[in-house]
Amino acid sequence: MGMVGGGPGAFIGPVHRMAAELDGRIELVAGAFSSSAEKAKAAAAMYRIDPARAYVSWEEMLAAEKQREDGIDFVVITTPNHLHLPIAKAALDAGFPVVSDKPATATYDEVLELERVVAAAGLPYALTHTYAGYSLVREARAICASGALGKIRKIAVDYLQGWLSAPIEGTGQKQAEWRVDPKLSGPGGAIGDIGTHAFHLVEYVTGLDVTGIYASLRSVIPTRKVDDDCTALLKLDNGAEGVLLVSQIATGEGNNPRLRVYGEKASLHWEQEDPNHLRIRPASGPEEIRHAAGAYLSADARAVTRLPGGHPEGYLEAFAVLYREFADWLEAWKADKSAKPPATLPGIRAGVRGMRFIERAITSNASGNWIEF
Repeated sequence: MGMVGGGPGAFIGPVHRMAAELDGRIELVAGAFSSSAEKAKAAAAMYRIDPARAYVSWEEMLAAEKQREDGIDFVVITTPNHLHLPIAKAALDAGFPVVSDKPATATYDEVLELERVVAAAGLPYALTHTYAGYSLVREARAICASGALGKIRKIAVDYLQGWLSAPIEGTGQKQAEWRVDPKLSGPGGAIGDIGTHAFHLVEYVTGLDVTGIYASLRSVIPTRKVDDDCTALLKLDNGAEGVLLVSQIATGEGNNPRLRVYGEKASLHWEQEDPNHLRIRPASGPEEIRHAAGAYLSADARAVTRLPGGHPEGYLEAFAVLYREFADWLEAWKADKSAKPPATLPGIRAGVRGMRFIERAITSNASGNWIEF
């Protein structure tokens, strides 16, 4: 694979590399890591790739790799959001499949353009909504699909972080700087960075679509031009309602997406900081705790489990699940261009829905009203 972004000081680029290579199916061999030749060379040394394949622009990488007999098979995008569309479009136009970090683009209009590009190219495209790769998220999805909860009535999802509780973007903190700059992140702050993950969990696990939203966005740190805190109410297409809480100023919080789904017969509870346990609470009877790697889990959950029970798997392994599924799809697609992606792998539809969530939340906040999704 060839990576765009992920140079010295980056957070998510090295995560993509570790996840992609975990199962031995994919190897990072090239990248446009930085527009600085010096930083690109430093990244090549960091990733232990041929310095000649550390480019200073994605345009240069695409052109050079297309001419090589051993050129890259696909492009992974790990840049700030404002570059997602131009890189993805250039890669797809050049004939390279794409794996992109979320959100898919910086704006809703951009993701509609990307949707058209993906459709016209007919190439594999995937979006790394990491939490979809957890075994017990797959189990929760299977439980909802089975009807075991009964009709779903209520959904509560929260994703709380505290790392932006102070204006650290003014201290040279690279990861904070671009996330609070609307020119780089797009108009969504916390709702774009982590809110899209929370929103994706709702639809991915329940199989329901959000149809209405009432959102309140705040910039608690007064110097910020994008939101750092969000509270939203949701309506879903089966009549259920939901609550979505997202914040990056929740002092003391780490990184703990939590999802609760309440049905007529039972509810389920999962959280990322305890990812190897899924709690199911029936209307009557004892609580059931399902453990990762259990032989009793659904086929989808067992398929993404690497280790025996009692050996915790977490964020990197979940991330790697998405890359493994993409590798499966890419190999199948090379053999048969009509090959479809795994239903469990987030793709362009998830990208469009996520960007619509950002756009609708901002619109609702501005109007102070419920709006149709």
